[in-house]
Amino acid sequence: MIDFTEHDLDRFLAEDPGGPVVMLNLLRFRPNGGRERYAQYAANVVPIARALGVEPIYWGDGGRALVADDGQAWDAVILVRYPSRQAFADLVSDPAYRAGAYLRTEALEHAVLQPTTPAGA
Repeated sequence: MIDFTEHDLDRFLAEDPGGPVVMLNLLRFRPNGGRERYAQYAANVVPIARALGVEPIYWGDGGRALVADDGQAWDAVILVRYPSRQAFADLVSDPAYRAGAYLRTEALEHAVLQPTTPAGA
């Protein structure tokens, strides 16, 4: 699965514990241009995200997993801090974001978007 549904987004918002959220992105790019397509997507989304107070914390290339089941190799790992879950919803519903979202879909073979909150929160 690459994209989330409206139902997924509704559940994400309903489970909101409040406060900021750091989204773990695990990405596996399509061969033959997926990484480049994702870079186009990122160039489009970063200005929109920054206007909402969203900040990328970390972007790194994946390597061979030390401990993982087969199929858990990822090409890239990205951590993005959102001021709230609502900020994520605002980003993905922004018309400028939606206009370029197809680039993400075209770039990825598999993805995980995992919301995280500070332990003990």
